[in-house]
Amino acid sequence: MSTYVVAALYKFVTIDDPPAFRDDLFRLMNENGIRGTILVAGEGINGTVSGLRDQLDAFLKQVRMDPRLQDLEHKESLAAECPFLRTKVRLKNEIVTLGVEDVDPNHLVGTYVNPEDWNDLISRDDVVLIDTRNDYEYQIGSFKNARNPDTTSFREFPAYVEENLSPSQAKKVAMFCTGGIRCEKATSFLKMQGFDEVFHLKGGILKYLEIVEKEDSLWEGECFVFDDRVTVDHNLERGHYDMCHACRMPISTQEKESELYVAGESCPHCHESLSEADRARMRERQRQIELARARGELHLGSDLEKVRSERRAEKMAAKERQRNSGLL
Repeated sequence: MSTYVVAALYKFVTIDDPPAFRDDLFRLMNENGIRGTILVAGEGINGTVSGLRDQLDAFLKQVRMDPRLQDLEHKESLAAECPFLRTKVRLKNEIVTLGVEDVDPNHLVGTYVNPEDWNDLISRDDVVLIDTRNDYEYQIGSFKNARNPDTTSFREFPAYVEENLSPSQAKKVAMFCTGGIRCEKATSFLKMQGFDEVFHLKGGILKYLEIVEKEDSLWEGECFVFDDRVTVDHNLERGHYDMCHACRMPISTQEKESELYVAGESCPHCHESLSEADRARMRERQRQIELARARGELHLGSDLEKVRSERRAEKMAAKERQRNSGLL
């Protein structure tokens, strides 16, 4: 059985011509049989890709031939099957969307902390530990005693900082995320706000799980990943969560036993927010998936990200209404 290598990578670096760079990356991915998604913006690249060992090695070697990316780092894990259906390279305004102008980790950033030194830092009483990921990721797993900003997107993080942190009270702030990119940008933002001692986990949770032995770990639960594996455990092997193919939210075995869960149609997270038209569309999509599977084919679909984006927008709007009414 073939083993696929999954590589998470990012780098903040100036890309002068993002469209041309996107085209070059897309060509390299196709030439080497690489699937996955890479985001390209003027501030750098960010993505997760997968291929067989020789395919991935060849792709990364060619990418690093670009002088701007010769020191590009990546985190690896393994999968029995390729966890991506397609090859995509997308142009974005930001490779991770904070929505605040002039935040540039190339010029201002917090202190990197290696995984082997992370436990000592976050065990200190004077350190405020913050998970910069979204709420559903935090619920699946996080570091012991980490604060949950309760965000539905990274755009909400500046509001969380404004309402809950101040440089005079939080003298030392440590932050982390899946692969390192969100917390790196978050530290740059905090430094701009006047926070002095700001730290972030180099390589993110994935690098920590790779390096730190389970018996020494302060990580609790599993880690959400942005591919069809849904989560990985401390051994970076596929976890115990599945994904609702209606709203793309991770769901546990217990949630799949709920009467609100219908395979391919709804789950406890989205049942109330889906219209009957949505459910009908999801039922038809599930039928097409099962037919394609029976024929040994892939069915790519087109509604999943749309539904999830709409649902995220609904959550953000509800939070804004609560904040304006003084409930948050």
